[in-house]
Amino acid sequence: MQLPQDFLKRMEQMLGQEYEAFLRTYEEPRRFGLRVNTLKISVDDFVKLAPFHLTPIPWTDNGFYYEREDDPARHPFYFAGLYYLQEPSAMTPASVLPVVPGEYVLDLCAAPGGKATALAAKLQGEGLLVANDISASRARALLKNIEVFGVKNSFVTNAVPAKLAASFGEAFDKILVDAPCSGEGMFRKDIANAKAWSLDKVEACAKLQREITGQAVQMLRPGGLMLYSTCTFAVEENEGTILHLLKTHPEMELLEIPWQEGYTHGFTLAKEWPTEKCIRIFPHKMGGEGHFMALLKKKGELPGVHGKVAKRGGRPSREEMRILQDFMEPVSMEWEAEQIEVRNGQAYFVPEQPPLGGSLPFLRNGLYLGEIRRGRFEPAQSFAMALKSGEYRDAIDFEYTDERVRRYLSGETVDAEELASGNGKGWRLVCVNGYPLGWGKIVNGTLKNKYHPGWRMIS
Repeated sequence: MQLPQDFLKRMEQMLGQEYEAFLRTYEEPRRFGLRVNTLKISVDDFVKLAPFHLTPIPWTDNGFYYEREDDPARHPFYFAGLYYLQEPSAMTPASVLPVVPGEYVLDLCAAPGGKATALAAKLQGEGLLVANDISASRARALLKNIEVFGVKNSFVTNAVPAKLAASFGEAFDKILVDAPCSGEGMFRKDIANAKAWSLDKVEACAKLQREITGQAVQMLRPGGLMLYSTCTFAVEENEGTILHLLKTHPEMELLEIPWQEGYTHGFTLAKEWPTEKCIRIFPHKMGGEGHFMALLKKKGELPGVHGKVAKRGGRPSREEMRILQDFMEPVSMEWEAEQIEVRNGQAYFVPEQPPLGGSLPFLRNGLYLGEIRRGRFEPAQSFAMALKSGEYRDAIDFEYTDERVRRYLSGETVDAEELASGNGKGWRLVCVNGYPLGWGKIVNGTLKNKYHPGWRMIS
């Protein structure tokens, strides 16, 4: 692999005697990881169910290495949202941030969703996850991953951090800032990133990171925690950014991160500032790519639980609620009518959230349930993914080895006459081994495919 000479010089100076071991990693095969979605399935149940060659990743309870021949991106369980494919080292930031159910959590630079979905699993449907990305196209990819994972309590925004800070104020208990960076730690994974690297890019990223972290501090409640991470080795973007934050925001303090075998302490840039508490991950010491983490606290104590915020507008009409309740009759998922909003015929389950100071661009606020039109309800793909086994009475369940599963995921009509329970017609929740994939509609013994066209498996 051809790497930039300036980058190699900097790494040799940084690593000293370890430099040759570091260089050898670029000739070694990459390791691949998946993270189990504990919103839908326990780790033990997944290990029993999945036909993959799985080896636990030591630094996260629900992460596993898999073998390339497993091809988990083509397996029906991937489409059921039972796991997320994620670079092993990239699992560390969300695993380190101690999120608990009921908190308000912000993932400030969230696309494509690896860390956001991990935070959502920690929340277990309670509290609020705000997942943001400034790029509209990347935010759409983020939204899809959140919907595949079955997240009910998310607010997917598409705004610059300054706009978020102006809207939310000190709203969040926990914030993850996985900052845009020069990507040095991912050169083995993405050679195009190596070709685009330069010292100027490092400096530009460091400047941007200092702006972003300053705006993140404004959104953190007193006593709240912020996890800053990058996938670069550059001191300017890592310890340099943290040092700048500590100097400019005396209300912030750097905390120790629980130690894992293979971690390396951060570099000390100034004796009076404890940047050695930061954590570095090098590929020659851990089974993944390069990463950096720093855990910070805003001084003070968290003021306790969040109060309920009055719902804004969008209340369904009596007729809209009747139509929705008729469809919900076979649904046992917990939901409250007070949290239902209908906007232009589209129904949403909206989580509790802090009041907003002004308008904010967003892609999705809450769980999209479906559309009310012409006196009936058409359920959405996201609603299917948020259901759990047994929460919809009229379901069709296939084994993952059944050829009809792949036909369904490809958008084809499926013969399901022997599975057409009940009155033999109407909506069905299509599942694989008990885990929802999407909707179908029984018509004359055939399953009319309602799987989301944009999510289909490509042959």
